[in-house]
Amino acid sequence: MKHEVAYQATGTRVGEPTATTAVVWVRLTAATRKPGTLADFEGACPGAAGRVRLRYGTREDLSGAQATPWVSVTEATDFTHHFALADLKPATRYFYASESDGSEVRGAFQTAPSEKAPSDFRFCVMTCQGYPDRGHADGHAIYPAMQALSPAFACLTGDLVYYDNDPPRAETPQLARYHWERMFSLPRLLAFNKSVGTYWLKDDHDTLNDDSWPSKTMGSFTFAEGQRIFRQQAPLTNGPSYRTFRWGRDLQIWLTEGRDFRSPNTITDGPEKTILGKAQKEWLKRTLKASDATWKLLISPTPLVGPDRAKKNDNHSNAGFQHEGDELRAWFKANVAGSFFVICGDRHWQYHSVHPETGLNEFSVGAASDEHAAGTPGEDKRYHKFHRVKGGFLYVTVKPGTLLFEHRDIHGSVVYTYTATKN
Repeated sequence: MKHEVAYQATGTRVGEPTATTAVVWVRLTAATRKPGTLADFEGACPGAAGRVRLRYGTREDLSGAQATPWVSVTEATDFTHHFALADLKPATRYFYASESDGSEVRGAFQTAPSEKAPSDFRFCVMTCQGYPDRGHADGHAIYPAMQALSPAFACLTGDLVYYDNDPPRAETPQLARYHWERMFSLPRLLAFNKSVGTYWLKDDHDTLNDDSWPSKTMGSFTFAEGQRIFRQQAPLTNGPSYRTFRWGRDLQIWLTEGRDFRSPNTITDGPEKTILGKAQKEWLKRTLKASDATWKLLISPTPLVGPDRAKKNDNHSNAGFQHEGDELRAWFKANVAGSFFVICGDRHWQYHSVHPETGLNEFSVGAASDEHAAGTPGEDKRYHKFHRVKGGFLYVTVKPGTLLFEHRDIHGSVVYTYTATKN
């Protein structure tokens, strides 16, 4: 049976790597990325029905590679498929080819070391990328800068597209999907995402709109549709949106969900008002206490320390969620002090803050481009060890007994370092 030629203009994405598993996301398109201007839907990559399979193995030429069965993709999933790989080898570089009728995308990723193996690797964290202010026609400069550092993995902490800021405003599911198409078909993003394993979080702008919560709408586009589209577009498993991953003896990361379970921002603060929700908060405390990892990192879509702007009311560093923020910061001090740090997205400036009362350290990644950097309330010496209103990313080195945080600019140059040590 003859099949129509299908393209893969939105590339591949590798997600959720563990010591033995990973997810490879693929999508078939009717053509290559559409040229033109923003006015005529530059970057559109309409999907196409067809079939796709994955070949993968530990040799770059894919000799002796395993192959999945052919899978058909349809409009029901926006022509995407998530290949769940299992029985992989720990601490191993894997190579793969996503094959359709007429196109192929090749990439690679690294699995995590086994839980008892000493940790010795590096990873990146980024956030907040706008399309009009990406700084270069091919995409944000942080992507080649991060890729040049050969990270073992990267965390994308949300606001990966801006449904409500970057025109056209995504007031329908179709326009929301267009935002993903044009952003993630950019050459620099294609090159990075096919070659580095990733963990994806969502925030307000890539769920619905600014400071949104469940039940909100934007035009005919609903919060629930935003949740479904994010799961289609990100290389995720079918499990909970909050999860934890072990990378060897010395590192465990926690990825929290800040949108799905939150109370409305507008209600009065108190014991029942929450961002995390009861089940996620119990999970977070239980798994943190159970972990024997040398270093524990909470990677959050929004801040827990800040400080943030006085008029904001959307995160744990704001007065609107102070009760739960105080509860969490006090619990971290009482239970995981000395081994626990927070990395956050959302804020468009870089900082290292230490909470004055609890001593909680927080590192804000900063916006993905200099053009997108803004909004700080200013440097506050009570909190800030470092404060910079420019774009960039965070680069973390994990070694036995040492954890090195490096704020880097958009081109990868180091602008601040902090080292934590343990005997």
